[in-house]
Amino acid sequence: MKIILNNNSEVFEPGSLTVSELLKVKNYTFKMLVIKVNGALVNKSDYGTTIISDGDEVMVLHLISGG
Repeated sequence: MKIILNNNSEVFEPGSLTVSELLKVKNYTFKMLVIKVNGALVNKSDYGTTIISDGDEVMVLHLISGG
């Protein structure tokens, strides 16, 4: 399966994976993330059920606060 992750082409095992699985595979452990799949914002409560399929465009953004 081929997706675009943060504007870079990535290849994964054939099939589909959830947002949670993607975060685990790519080792994204930062607590404050914003995730979009094909431009649609994904709620944290939906990470386990939102499917990423071949050809999807995924953006994973780290939120950093400061003062």
